[in-house]
Amino acid sequence: MDVEDLERLSARELHDRAVRYAVRHGDLGFLWRLLKAIPAAEAASGDREETANDLSRVSALLSDAMAAGEGRLGEALRPVYIAYLAEHPDA
Repeated sequence: MDVEDLERLSARELHDRAVRYAVRHGDLGFLWRLLKAIPAAEAASGDREETANDLSRVSALLSDAMAAGEGRLGEALRPVYIAYLAEHPDA
């Protein structure tokens, strides 16, 4: 898929494709970048309290990564998913 095609997908679809591809290919680098991006995306989406909690709990970040394709968080992370999927057109 090219970037135009990716832009048409929902945040949930982008999340699912990117995370599924990363897990299937053992791309811990992407998963780590995603985990590091979640607190900033939560802050950008207006959830400052969750940002503070996530910064102090790695387990919360892991849980968030698996569900980070929904709602305002999913929308805030769209650029992360699009950039990753554009690098991996077979995802």
